[in-house]
Amino acid sequence: MKAIQVGLLGIGTVGSGTFNVLQRNQEEIKRRAGRGIEITMVADLDTVRAQQVVGDSVKVVNDARAVIANPEIDIVVELIGGYGIARQLVMEAIEAGKHVVTANKALLAVHGTEIFAAAHRKGVMVAFEAAVAGGIPIIKALREGLTANSIQWIAGIINGTTNFILSEMRDKGLDFDVVLKEAQRLGYAEADPTFDIEGVDAAHKATIMSAIAFGIPVQFDKAHVEGITKLAAQDIRYAEQLGYRIKLLGITKRTPKGIELRVHPSLVPSKRLLANVEGAMNAVVVNGDAVGTTLYYGKGAGSEPTASSVIADLVDITRLHTADAAQRVPHLAFQPDAMSDLPVLPMGEIVTSYYLRLLVADEAGVLARVTGILAGAGISIDAVLQREASEGENQTDLIILTHDCVEARMNDAIAQMQALPTVLAPIIRIRKEELK
Repeated sequence: MKAIQVGLLGIGTVGSGTFNVLQRNQEEIKRRAGRGIEITMVADLDTVRAQQVVGDSVKVVNDARAVIANPEIDIVVELIGGYGIARQLVMEAIEAGKHVVTANKALLAVHGTEIFAAAHRKGVMVAFEAAVAGGIPIIKALREGLTANSIQWIAGIINGTTNFILSEMRDKGLDFDVVLKEAQRLGYAEADPTFDIEGVDAAHKATIMSAIAFGIPVQFDKAHVEGITKLAAQDIRYAEQLGYRIKLLGITKRTPKGIELRVHPSLVPSKRLLANVEGAMNAVVVNGDAVGTTLYYGKGAGSEPTASSVIADLVDITRLHTADAAQRVPHLAFQPDAMSDLPVLPMGEIVTSYYLRLLVADEAGVLARVTGILAGAGISIDAVLQREASEGENQTDLIILTHDCVEARMNDAIAQMQALPTVLAPIIRIRKEELK
């Protein structure tokens, strides 16, 4: 049987990894797919470098539309990234009747609804395993492996850059700015790390997982997004003393009122497996009603780990290439006419517990006033840690852990505490996730 022909749009880190792994493991992949899979055309602006990567047997062009227009190409792999030209090219490939594989989490989180609808209309597949958590097959687990379950919640460390930074801050006791410079020097962080450190990248991925888990449209604009730039070394130290570690989590949860979709730093009990994921590694915890809690761990980025997921998508499409479109796994796990209109909850309506750090005057009655405000708001306290002021100091840190409460109520309480003359700096609030 003739090999499936693939066109690559972009042959950077992931593209070159995809080409190399496909070449290296071609016989094994063919045995699994039932027919060969060959990259026969590549589009890249740097045609000289691209030709060096793929050799003389592959046609290299500088125009992505030439790949889409080639009637011999069965699958287009989009590895350009971003929202702009990538969206146009994906939509044009779908319109041309090509199947699409993409690692572009930003594109799918923002324009996924439009893209999946177009693919459904044309009877083609859009596969995107590499868009979330690199080499970890979390999309297949959610779409297929856990299909018998009513998913209850997902919590994931899904950005390796921020996890590396937090691990280094904890291990070395350094502040964020110092560790970020080191992460950039080592290549873990981009020259412009905004998408990573501000939580945007993790929110793109959490949005996609949420849509698959709960059968709702992708709604990145409704996600709460908070990064790690305001975390200080002392918060990580205090968390450790209280039996927690701080991780940037992407969280999505089913509740009676709707779906929670949020990314922010979280205190996680140090005994949880997720708390012990270090360095640039990723991990996703999924809780389903039948299976209970499952953990997926591995490399969330890198040339060949991400290529592993791209090629898995190529194999899936090759197997199903001639199948009736109605018999394929739906893009978001649920049949398109059975999607839910469950609302994504605003942050003020979510329920969780909190870590609060207050810099307060070291004088009598301060703790009583603070706890009085919390009690008045109906917020119960789980633990209090007060650092003893050094000789000559007239201020100290007051650390409070609370039990669960509605975020809007906590917002009001923080505003009241901030107004106290004995509270000397902006209050630090970090949410706490027990992940039971």
